[in-house]
Amino acid sequence: MKIAVLPGDGIGTEIVAEAIKVLDALALPFEMESALVGGAAYEAHGHPLPESTLKLAKEADAILFGAVGDWKYDKLDRPLRPEQAILGLRKHLGLFANFRPAICHAPLVGASSLKPELVAGLDILIIRELTGDIYFGQPRGRRTAADGLFPGTEEAFDTMRYSRPEIERIARVAFEAARKRGKKVTSVDKANVLETFQFWKDVVTEVHQDYQDVALEHMYVDNAAMQLVKQPKAFDVIVTGNMFGDILSDEASMLTGSIGMLPSASLNDRKQGLYEPSHGSAPDIAGKGVANPLATILSAAMMLRYSLNQEQAAQRIESAVQQVLAQGLRTPDIYSDGTTKVGTAQMGDAVVKALG
Repeated sequence: MKIAVLPGDGIGTEIVAEAIKVLDALALPFEMESALVGGAAYEAHGHPLPESTLKLAKEADAILFGAVGDWKYDKLDRPLRPEQAILGLRKHLGLFANFRPAICHAPLVGASSLKPELVAGLDILIIRELTGDIYFGQPRGRRTAADGLFPGTEEAFDTMRYSRPEIERIARVAFEAARKRGKKVTSVDKANVLETFQFWKDVVTEVHQDYQDVALEHMYVDNAAMQLVKQPKAFDVIVTGNMFGDILSDEASMLTGSIGMLPSASLNDRKQGLYEPSHGSAPDIAGKGVANPLATILSAAMMLRYSLNQEQAAQRIESAVQQVLAQGLRTPDIYSDGTTKVGTAQMGDAVVKALG
């Protein structure tokens, strides 16, 4: 089993180090190879996703990814910015299905921004389509407006688009996932305004004919955003497009107490996957040893489950994280009175110890 390890920038190196520590403790036959990505790769190679890094990623069974980005790169031309590395990996590897579970662990109910009764027992899975929508649609750019309210002035434009195969495959992923959970899918769209998402709604409805054992509801994205904070436990599996999924999954992260607790998986049709925490590189706290590594450690558990066929090992990691939280250990982002504040490495050590 070959794992490409791409720590990236900021706290990426710190949190990935703790995930590797946990994986090493499992004593499974992994082959792990590291490479630069993001700003670190730009500094060394002049590009955020060098050919050598891409080659390693393509050859691996799974990719353990940290985070990329730093404010100092914001003035670079867009193709050279660190964030282009993750977009490039999604494109070159065909990573079209993003799994973002939002689970409120019992010891962290009080850390959520919502009332305890709204989040206790929360377990949502957001499935975001990753390779289409306005993030990748062409044409895009800047031009002089030929019409509209202000013809002759400069304007910028992006194109939102989805093909039938793109919608069909992500819908099937969602229905299959729901079959193993609460058998309910909420498809989020903006069909009342956008032609793209009327098409999305129509295609998802057609695919649903093959999954009559799963309930399907459609919801406009603005209402979905409201319901996530009004009655989040009413959701089971949410499936939506690239942009809406980006926004809603970050909103859902705060239901759990901290985005530092949210893992994610991005899969292609061969189950090759990229696994990363849902948070960013946090350059403001990089090097301080205070970042929460649990999202990355839980991402490693998802990697074992979805790409490496190691369900038992995945469950061991998840149980160890539960034990550590039950012991009251907290990094600063989830700390509260009556708990014990620890740093990044201490939290990783505690998970290793809990593995037994």
